[in-house]
Amino acid sequence: MVEAKLRIDQEIMIPIGENQLAGFLSIPENAKGLVLFAHGSGSSRHSKRNQFVAKYMQEEGLGTLLFDLLSEEEEKIDEMNRELRFNIPLLSERLIKTTEWVLSYEPTHGLGIGLFGASTGAAAALIAAAELSKDVKAVVSRGGRPDLAGSKLMHVKAPTLLIVGGADYGVIELNDKAFGLLTCEKKFEIVPHATHLFQEPGTLEEVGHKASIWFNQFL
Repeated sequence: MVEAKLRIDQEIMIPIGENQLAGFLSIPENAKGLVLFAHGSGSSRHSKRNQFVAKYMQEEGLGTLLFDLLSEEEEKIDEMNRELRFNIPLLSERLIKTTEWVLSYEPTHGLGIGLFGASTGAAAALIAAAELSKDVKAVVSRGGRPDLAGSKLMHVKAPTLLIVGGADYGVIELNDKAFGLLTCEKKFEIVPHATHLFQEPGTLEEVGHKASIWFNQFL
């Protein structure tokens, strides 16, 4: 593990094949690790919820990368047909390529890598963790659909935390099913009274707290 010494706050463009994915990189001084955010269906780096959680993590000494899994052109197409946001293989491949890019990017090279996924992004995070088992040190899912990772769940080696709202009926059961398939170190946390988007007072703070503890333990 290598610590980033100087604070970094910068917009970046991540080259993935013929596409450029926009992102915002924030690394506090002496950060111990970097968490990549895989946004959920129809969301982006501008997600207020993920920005809130990312800021919480930064205050706990973790670097964060909020980035779009789709290019600007793809987002325009997705707004019309809403198909790409549910294309788990595509989202997973983008996250894998971005993680590989981060590992070789000079300002982030050497930092322990964690993946934070929301909604469909949770499936992408778990698939990426399975594919990059030597590089991804921890995974956290918030209100996610880890069940969509399918058979890849059994190949995840990174310690994984599933966080679900206590009032997110249906998603709780899907997470419980996925949790049973994970063979890595794992934990299942339910935030009381929280619905799918964690809009209730104090619930998103609870997500940030639990996720930060998990990542600081393993990155």
